Amino acid sequence: MNTLEKRSVFALASVYAIRMLGLFMIMPVFMLLGDSLEGATPALLGFAIGAYGLSQALLQIPFGFLSDRVGRKRMIYIGLVLFAAGSILAGSADSIYVVIAGRILQGAGAIASVLMALLSDLTREEERTKAMATVGISIGLSFSVSLVLGPLVGSVWGLSGIFYATGVLAMIALFIVSRVVPTPHQHKVSADTHPAKAMLGKVLSDKRLLRLDFGIFVLHLVLTSLFLVFPSVLQNQLGLASGSHWWFYLSVMVTSFFAMVPFIIIGEKKRMMKPVLGGAIALLAMATAGLSGVSDSLAFAWVVMFFFFMAFNLLEASLPSLISKEAPAASKGTAMGVYSTSQFMGAFLGGAFGGYLLQQVGIDGVVWFMVAALGLWLLVALTMPAPGHTSGFVVQLRDMVGNQYDDVDGSLRRLPGVQDVVIIENASTAYLKVDRQHFDEALLADFPFVRQGSSS
Repeated sequence: MNTLEKRSVFALASVYAIRMLGLFMIMPVFMLLGDSLEGATPALLGFAIGAYGLSQALLQIPFGFLSDRVGRKRMIYIGLVLFAAGSILAGSADSIYVVIAGRILQGAGAIASVLMALLSDLTREEERTKAMATVGISIGLSFSVSLVLGPLVGSVWGLSGIFYATGVLAMIALFIVSRVVPTPHQHKVSADTHPAKAMLGKVLSDKRLLRLDFGIFVLHLVLTSLFLVFPSVLQNQLGLASGSHWWFYLSVMVTSFFAMVPFIIIGEKKRMMKPVLGGAIALLAMATAGLSGVSDSLAFAWVVMFFFFMAFNLLEASLPSLISKEAPAASKGTAMGVYSTSQFMGAFLGGAFGGYLLQQVGIDGVVWFMVAALGLWLLVALTMPAPGHTSGFVVQLRDMVGNQYDDVDGSLRRLPGVQDVVIIENASTAYLKVDRQHFDEALLADFPFVRQGSSS
């Protein structure tokens, strides 16, 4: 990447991380600190935790489409202002209903798709994979940090302090977008990052992608439900004060992260992703079932959470990669838009329905709801064909007239390892889906319609 691209990528990754840090920081402490809010019940507290996911799910793709019309940065400013306003509203609240309104307003700043589109505007196609990987790492780190910072900030400044800190983070993100992120001269259509209406039907009818969308839905449903029950177990049944929860989460997250890395390598390098995926879902289900017995021992609770987050981190890292591989050529941005919507809807339902179960039948009801959801996901995953081992490859084409593109399409499809080709004529770009073990990009040099040195 050149200097401008590095600046753009790291700035946008930091905006992603700051925003997700604010959203996640509340999760490990909300059920403990929110109990004092006027009108609070387990059902309403659960709804408040997941409420941001509802507005995120509904507005994610519309924000992306609007950014094409009014500008990327303008929509990001609007989203961050909404996020900050929701944080301040929730921080000033004495009532659970006002907190819910604040959480919905936080989620209304649904700028993830706009940030990806801006990333597309500011990076070359050949650097796009690195850029997206950097953003993905920043999101993962922000989640891990939030589990440590949430209990620390909550123990000093309380629930309001966490929400106000989130508002400050939104202001910092606004400054970064305004002063650090470059302003692109034009919007670029990129299938890697931007949803497209024309491709939505194709993505929604793809059974492989729908299985993966269901997977991320269940994964975040379970994650949100976990934080309805586990913090109170730590404090009320195991005697660990909320201000000390940070070291528990820190030790779990660090060790579980390193434990899952070898399995990602095995799945990718040995082409064993289906058994690795199935094993991780089964492990997550068993660890979740183990929650019903953690009230007797802090050490046992640590072991259960170690295996829970080992499996969770493995799945969280693998599913976006699988979406990218399974998406039809030139549909990656649309596939990721549907995937993100499924993720946030899972977070919403995990909080809302999990909170209802907590109020009606208690902790065990939530735990077995989580186990049942994971069991259903395991069945879905086991019936899925083995994931492909393809990757996206972008070829920049020389300008030509319309009927010549048919010949280009045929020539590219005949190359060994090429499984799908989509040509975007107005962008003079071909999106290929290839098996890297059989695809030799050097063969592209023989084609006169390829811009030399522009493939990735």
